[in-house]
Amino acid sequence: MSAEQSGLLDGALAPAQNPKLFGHEAAEAFLAQSYRSGKIHHAILIEGPEGIGKATLAFRFAHHVLTHSDPATAPEHIADPDPVSSVGRQIASGASHNLLHLTRPVDEKTGKVKQAITVDEVRRAGHFFAQTSGTGNWRIVIIDPADDLNRNAANAILKALEEPPKRALFLVLSHAPGKLLPTIRSRCLPLKLSPLDGTAMGKALRNLGLEPVGDDPDGILQLSKGSVAQALKLVNYGGADIIAAFRAVLSAEGADARREMHRLADALSARDTDVIFNFFKDHLGEYLIDRARQAAAAGDLFGADHFARLSVSIGERMAVSTAYNLDRKQTLLEVLGEVAR
Repeated sequence: MSAEQSGLLDGALAPAQNPKLFGHEAAEAFLAQSYRSGKIHHAILIEGPEGIGKATLAFRFAHHVLTHSDPATAPEHIADPDPVSSVGRQIASGASHNLLHLTRPVDEKTGKVKQAITVDEVRRAGHFFAQTSGTGNWRIVIIDPADDLNRNAANAILKALEEPPKRALFLVLSHAPGKLLPTIRSRCLPLKLSPLDGTAMGKALRNLGLEPVGDDPDGILQLSKGSVAQALKLVNYGGADIIAAFRAVLSAEGADARREMHRLADALSARDTDVIFNFFKDHLGEYLIDRARQAAAAGDLFGADHFARLSVSIGERMAVSTAYNLDRKQTLLEVLGEVAR
């Protein structure tokens, strides 16, 4: 099953089934100690860049809570989940009656993951709490990520956060918390995770069967910026080749530049390339913002404004192209032409 169908990158482990977490020891200790104190906040906003372990941390903590339902007797540290325990098996298979994972659903017509978490998905939380209200156990909802909630879904989850049931715990994940409704953020306790350092990245990649080379000749560790998801896109989806092709566009001129643009646009508009297309969109946005920052640092305010506006306009154009299923190659050629100029 492809990433477009499952939402899981090739080579990745599903967070519910991943027994290891690297680089977030302080966050784990905070959660364990907060829970053991009996004063855990009912909603934790776990924030940080995509692919650094937020969901894995959430599932590990859920396993910890459901394994040790009495906070007073819970261990001081979160251990690796036991995959053969009843709690471990139920969480890994998605069969736990005390854990609900809200994420973008699969469109039954297209077989692809939808672009947003819908209000129908959030309504599942209401049924979940109603069905488990008499068990006395903890009930945990993981929202993965809250950035994907559409407007109606966000308003619906806000009501649940405002009036949480007893022994309910919300683990709200976000790649960009600034984009969430302020009212959702205000009802959550923020827990910020940082990108993985080189040591943690090396361990995480080896855990997935990828052996990072010592001197990193392809620049994977550098380009991934502490994100395992980015590393997988670079290695398993040709992301490193896409970046090289984009650099070739920027360095070429005239007919050579047009030829490089067509080559890159063909690669990004081929069938089943949503993952790498979105990867390029993010890379292009980061490139333009970096150019804006460089111009501002050099005192070129006109240049900084130009690149900032270009980043916004190109981002909007590519979003419209995706939403209305416009010709992807034509959109890319227009965008690449603007950037190259």
